[in-house]
Amino acid sequence: MVSTFHGLEIGRRALSAQQSALTTTGHNIANANTIGYTRQRAEMQATTALSVPGMHNHQLGTGVDVSKLVRLREEYLDVQLRGENKNLGYWEAKSDTLSKIEEFMNEPSDTGLAFVMDEFWKGWQELAKNPESTAARAVIRQKGVAVAETFHFLSDSLTQLQNDLKNVIMAKTKEVNSLANQIANLNSQISRLVINNYEPNDLYDQRDLLLDQLSKIVNVNTVPDKNGMVTVSIGDSVLVSGDQSSQLTIGFDESGTMIDPNEIKLNGNKVILESGELLGRIESFGTTDGGIIPNIKDQINTLAKQLIEAVNNLHEEGLNLKNISGESTEKYSFFIGDSAGNINVNKAIMESLDLIAAAREEAPGSGMSSSGNGENAKKIADIKFDNSLEFNGTTSTLDDFYRNIIAQLGIDSQEASRMKENSEVIIHQVENRRQSVSGVSLDEEMANMIKFQQAYNAAARMVTVMDQCLDKIINGMGRVGL
Repeated sequence: MVSTFHGLEIGRRALSAQQSALTTTGHNIANANTIGYTRQRAEMQATTALSVPGMHNHQLGTGVDVSKLVRLREEYLDVQLRGENKNLGYWEAKSDTLSKIEEFMNEPSDTGLAFVMDEFWKGWQELAKNPESTAARAVIRQKGVAVAETFHFLSDSLTQLQNDLKNVIMAKTKEVNSLANQIANLNSQISRLVINNYEPNDLYDQRDLLLDQLSKIVNVNTVPDKNGMVTVSIGDSVLVSGDQSSQLTIGFDESGTMIDPNEIKLNGNKVILESGELLGRIESFGTTDGGIIPNIKDQINTLAKQLIEAVNNLHEEGLNLKNISGESTEKYSFFIGDSAGNINVNKAIMESLDLIAAAREEAPGSGMSSSGNGENAKKIADIKFDNSLEFNGTTSTLDDFYRNIIAQLGIDSQEASRMKENSEVIIHQVENRRQSVSGVSLDEEMANMIKFQQAYNAAARMVTVMDQCLDKIINGMGRVGL
């Protein structure tokens, strides 16, 4: 004979289990819009049955219990998303840098360097037609100033962008260290709960969200550790082990303008960054092995240097108005400086238009010319078409070399943008699959809520019935005739 209280216990267990399921459903609904939240489910199982004598060796059920609260999450999708996340961060960083360079290069346009240089050559052509004209000389001086100022703008813009990237790199390094420290702290909290047979699902969610954020900045690998902890590595170097985290540091070369790859370290040990936003920023800023901004700065400086030398070589061979008049034998360079950052029109020419050398000797070795001679101005104008200028081991015209810079910039920017878009598409697909497993569906949760509510009501009704049975036994048995 089974005790009547047995049915009451079954009802109690049913009430407790359905209430836990309802609470879990409510928790899911409350966090439907929480970033990084993973849907949970109360796993129920029948409790251990009782063997009751006289029931022909059958066992009597004892009810239900919630065995655990399960996080509905697929680890494979996490690995896939983090693997692609680092690629997205890398190409986003490079695309951002290249887009900004394209913005201030502003080609083709009426304000870009190509247009300003073209106007400079046209100014010399006009001066060749009327070399005595003060207005034509003033125009060529002003066009030279415009060329210098445009080079200054490009050089300053590249330097400012590089300084901004340096600040971003330092900030991202601090963010990596902060995320690593938070993950280590969560590891510690999780291990203390797991060892006591608790399921810290919400802490798991917090840690996974931090890992997702970290995976976009640097290439990370995660390996499960004891007591629910994870070990996080960057390449072969450990960033987080248990409740301990390492510190990532970035070192510069002696000039402080380039990052030394050998000085990227975790707790003093060299670490190799393979991808991620941080690497994209570093490669844009520039390392001792090269980089986007240093390469473009070198090319712009080379262009400025060749322009200065080509113009000055001819200008110093020519004759200015003071040479022609016999007032002076001194000749002047048109530009001073040797790079995009310090190119300027010669101060002497800024003070006197007569020092612009538009003429050439009319008889070899005579040192004489007429004021109406514009041969030197014509030769300087023809520099535009001179394809014998040397640029890094190759020969080209100034315009063609600059067009190649712009064309390569466009190709690199387009490639970075395309790769970024490809990564975004893949991540979107993986995230959709992950949400289909881990995301909260309000329709599904509402259906579950009704299901668990009905089960709870039925369990409560069973408790009421068993209470009535007990009341009959306690208060009604043994009272004959009542």
